[in-house]
Amino acid sequence: MGLEFAEAYDIIAKGLREDRGLYYSYQANLAMAFKDECSRMGYKFPDLHIIANEAAKNFLDMWIK
Repeated sequence: MGLEFAEAYDIIAKGLREDRGLYYSYQANLAMAFKDECSRMGYKFPDLHIIANEAAKNFLDMWIK
């Protein structure tokens, strides 16, 4: 049987807290998903990449608290 959700969550959160490379890869993927969706919907902001990166960091930081 696999891990329970809470166990898996704790493992991933710990990995994100301790492994900067893992954190950065999650951040980059979240930011690109946000940026791609904004572009797909026709939103054009000069600083969209900055907004997307900050949103991704905020999400991850809340997740791993």
